[in-house]
Amino acid sequence: MSTAVYEFPLNEKVRNYLRIEQLLSQIKSNADAFSASANIHFFEDLFTLLDLLERLDIRNDILKDIDAQERNLVHWSQHPNINNEALQQTLETILRLREALKQNKRIGSDLKEHPFISSIRQRFAIPGGSCSFDLPNLHHWTHLPAEQQAKDKQTWLQTLHVIDNAIALTLSFLRQRGNFTTVEATNGFFPGLSDDRGELVRIKLAVGSGCYPTLSGNKYRYALRFMHFGHGEDASKPVEQTLSFEIASC
Repeated sequence: MSTAVYEFPLNEKVRNYLRIEQLLSQIKSNADAFSASANIHFFEDLFTLLDLLERLDIRNDILKDIDAQERNLVHWSQHPNINNEALQQTLETILRLREALKQNKRIGSDLKEHPFISSIRQRFAIPGGSCSFDLPNLHHWTHLPAEQQAKDKQTWLQTLHVIDNAIALTLSFLRQRGNFTTVEATNGFFPGLSDDRGELVRIKLAVGSGCYPTLSGNKYRYALRFMHFGHGEDASKPVEQTLSFEIASC
């Protein structure tokens, strides 16, 4: 039976990390497709990401998290059973990323100032504004050979390489902080407590259960409520029976 993993951030910083991660994933997925709809989705997600990066101080948040991870790794290096080779490789990765982030003070600025990107970005804010009569230059670009489109997309994505790697590393460290354990939600409800370091709750649930979790609360105390999924009269109604699921607090 297949399972789904749900992730619930407990603060705004991790919420932004997850949004950026998803946008980057969607952008990269559509970068490999060249249909008209895939190209539109590519630019829609790209511009959403640029808007997000412009209004967030995401660079400083990541630098603080990377510094904290470096201190943790230095502490773990004193452990007699640690894999020093793997630890050193991770430290080197952290140092390279930190240096790259410090040099890249305005993430996404290269794309913002790119003549073609900037010429079409504003129209995408208008509902349906990507029509050929709105953006004849985009219409022309979509009819270029797939090889040229691919080259352009990879050039644009290269400017996001640093933030992509930084988000991936930071979320990887965060997810590794918690291990999944099996618990039960009585009458579809599960109360949870987190410590000061709690930033993310991950839920693993069988798709065949026919329900999905919702979370309310904060980094100290939260509540999970499971809801029925479907299109009938039980859709989006609370689950009233006890069910088993896996949880990891990170």
